[in-house]
Amino acid sequence: MKQVNVAVLVSGGGTNLQALIDAQGKVIKNGKISLVISNNANAYALQRAKNADIKTAVVLKKEFATQRDFEEKLISILRENDIDLIVLAGFMSILSEYFTSTYKDRIINVHPSLIPSFCGKGFYGLKVHEEALKYGVKVTGATVHFVNEIPDGGKIIMQKAVKIRKGDTPEILQKRVMVQAEWKILPASTELVCKNILKEKN
Repeated sequence: MKQVNVAVLVSGGGTNLQALIDAQGKVIKNGKISLVISNNANAYALQRAKNADIKTAVVLKKEFATQRDFEEKLISILRENDIDLIVLAGFMSILSEYFTSTYKDRIINVHPSLIPSFCGKGFYGLKVHEEALKYGVKVTGATVHFVNEIPDGGKIIMQKAVKIRKGDTPEILQKRVMVQAEWKILPASTELVCKNILKEKN
C-alpha cells in the first residue's frame, strides 16, 4: 500500500511525537513517519525517534546566517527524504512565508487551545493555559490547523474541547489537554491529510 512520507519537526520532549508514533498503523494508516527533524540537539524527541527506528536530523538555527539559509537547509533535507507532509509537534521556531508557501497545505500544527482563542504570536506552551485560566473560560481544548505565514492563522482541520475543572493549575490543564485532545486529534488529522494527499496523487 502506498503511504505518504511524513516528517515531524520537534524542539523538546516529544510527547506529541510519541502520540504519533503510537498511532502508527492504528490511526495513521495512509502515512508513515519517516523522518524527525529537531532544531535542538538535546531534544528528548530525538531519542523517541531513535527508539522507534525513525531517521533523525538536527538543524541548528544558530549555525546559519539568516532565517532563509536555515529554511533552505530544512527544505533540502525534506526533499532528500521525499517528504509529502510536515507535522509540527512542539517546534519552537516560527517559519517564514517562504517556507510555508513552499509546502502550502502540507504543514500541520497542533495548538493547545480552541483557535481563535489564546493563539497567535507569543502564545505557546504553558502561557496558553495560564491565559485561559486567567480569563476564566469554562472550556478549552486543542486545534490542529494548516500552517501559513501567520502564527496559528491557517485553516482549521480538527478541534476537540476539554472542560476546565475547579482547582486547575496551568500544569494540570496542560496535561489534560494533551491527553484528552492533542494526542487524539493530531494523529487523526495526520491520517486525514495523508488520505487527501494520496487522493490528489492518484
